[in-house]
Amino acid sequence: MWGDRALALIKNLDRCQDTMPPFEDDSIRLILEEMRELNQFIEDAMNSTFHPVTNNYMPGVIARQAALERNKRCLLAYQWNRLQRLREMRWEFGTILPSDIKMNLSEGEVLWFNKYSKNLANYMKTLGGRNGLNLAQDMKPPKQLYIEVRCLTDYGKLELNTGETILLSKNTQHLIPRSQCESLIRQGILEQID
Repeated sequence: MWGDRALALIKNLDRCQDTMPPFEDDSIRLILEEMRELNQFIEDAMNSTFHPVTNNYMPGVIARQAALERNKRCLLAYQWNRLQRLREMRWEFGTILPSDIKMNLSEGEVLWFNKYSKNLANYMKTLGGRNGLNLAQDMKPPKQLYIEVRCLTDYGKLELNTGETILLSKNTQHLIPRSQCESLIRQGILEQID
């Protein structure tokens, strides 16, 4: 039936609330083909001569136009929701997406994410004086200036604003200023010890 694939596309996206499911190229291609067929029928019916008894295409045209509009709304909702998730991930992970998420994106979504990140970075540079203001730095109000963290991977050297250098190797614990390690926590390099 018309619109079933588009509805299945939305339902699949809704099932994966916490993750970014793979971009469904094949389903979208089939939906677009269905839309072309519906549009072709509507064009043919509108270009034919109208006779109320022998060739009354209007009920078929109205039904197909409704199916065409529904498919269009479903495709737009699918893409809009994926972009909203990407926008949220930019704030959660920063400018670098985890590889398991990045491989589930389409080429256009990767391009959109990069442009969004660039625009956000340019906006943050205009705030707070000459160095700018990192809006993603303190997503939650800090209770302490320094936090205790454990390194989950061998990261290497980290130079603090004070000039001190810390070697971040796997399973080591450090007391680091919150502002210096928040992005590393979001990237999964460090974890906060409560």
